Amino acid sequence: MPKIVYKQIINAPKEICFDLARNVEVHTKTTSHTNEKAVGGVTEGLLEEGDIVTWEATHFRIRQRLTAKIIWMERPNQFKDTMVKGAFHSFMHTHDFLEVPEGTLMIDTFDYKSPFGILGKLADKLFLERYMKKFIISRSMELKKIAEKDR
Repeated sequence: MPKIVYKQIINAPKEICFDLARNVEVHTKTTSHTNEKAVGGVTEGLLEEGDIVTWEATHFRIRQRLTAKIIWMERPNQFKDTMVKGAFHSFMHTHDFLEVPEGTLMIDTFDYKSPFGILGKLADKLFLERYMKKFIISRSMELKKIAEKDR
């Protein structure tokens, strides 16, 4: 089961970073390269514990839908979402926010399991893990730009 951990320093208070990371409209902006948009469940505003959202996006030139649920939230330190329905066998995405002298250390931890058994494991090694890491880094960098824009 691959585990991707990405750390990003953001020159902004952790409360701002936390709220930006769970904002549906900001999520759409930070994933524009995949044309991601919320099409079901909570489709605007701030996601809260228990909320479900269905995202539609294009990955590998295929239009896909993924439904995730916020299963844990401790504002402004951490929230976790998990896949309810989608292309993965399963995933857990943990978002941590720690106060540091430079502002906020945002840590994305993405644990996932690919479908299709041994073929999924092969896909992980050949391209999927690299693709998911690039996706998470890109979103994190875009979130950083938004958070630091008004500073």
